[in-house]
Amino acid sequence: MQQTDNKIILVTQQTRLEQMIRRYNNAGQAKFFIESHGGDFSDYQAEHDTYKAAVQTAVDFLEGYARLQVLDRSHVPNYLFGKNDLVIAIGRDGLVANVLKYLDGQRLVGVNPDPQRWDGVLLPFRAGDLPKLVPEAFAGKRPVKSVTLAEAVLGDGQVLCGVNDLFLGQRTHTSARYTLSIGGREEVQSSSGIIVSTGLGATGWLRSILAGAAGIGRACGIGQKPELPQGFDCGAHYLYFTVREPYPSRSTGAEIVFGQIRADASMLVTSLMPQNGVIFSDGVEEDALEFNSGATARIGVAERRGMLVV
Repeated sequence: MQQTDNKIILVTQQTRLEQMIRRYNNAGQAKFFIESHGGDFSDYQAEHDTYKAAVQTAVDFLEGYARLQVLDRSHVPNYLFGKNDLVIAIGRDGLVANVLKYLDGQRLVGVNPDPQRWDGVLLPFRAGDLPKLVPEAFAGKRPVKSVTLAEAVLGDGQVLCGVNDLFLGQRTHTSARYTLSIGGREEVQSSSGIIVSTGLGATGWLRSILAGAAGIGRACGIGQKPELPQGFDCGAHYLYFTVREPYPSRSTGAEIVFGQIRADASMLVTSLMPQNGVIFSDGVEEDALEFNSGATARIGVAERRGMLVV
């Protein structure tokens, strides 16, 4: 097939088996560890083989169609994407979220390598769909879904975006202390941290927090069925924040525990934690901002938006 001038970035991730081999030096030792702890090594092997076959199917087509760069997810934060690159993530939903927050207008295609194993909420395509999908995407014939991102901006200019959510608190998940300011209200709090959710991530962490709060309420005779805010979807131009396990005391309050962050406003959080304070996004603790005493984070809707090919 004749190559075009288009450039495609195929983002991959390590399988569980590859991670185990990296930890234990070879497949034999990895197998021994897994089976000695009651695990099924054949499941690791089957997952690995299925994933590699899907990647190879994608590569076989893409190499002949366009300039191709295969990129491991660990290199994504430092990679310079071209304005017109088409990015394809082949892996689990978390990979799509991890890649999307580093893009700035580039379109992203989510490919499910193993539909029997992964539900793939953000993975509507299979590797075998690429020969039809990719030319349509470059020709502008594929619809694109706009995704709202959350953004944390520190006073020194550091920025971290979240596709599903942001977490502000202690790296060790022990009690976090900070001052929270929003809508003219301010409160010093001690809690298990703050979750800021996007519409895309509303069915994840936010939903579980609402379910837990409703369950406690029902046990006390005052609860109702938890409901996500109406209209809060991936394109919503606002965010919701929740405070986990706020602790009221003489010096800390528990009044500002849930609310909306509008696109034309923001929430300020100032750390009162001498050490281990952190802000991370989408469950990836390795990719984080330090958030220790004196640091202030401005939390709001990011100006740039994710672009998912559907």
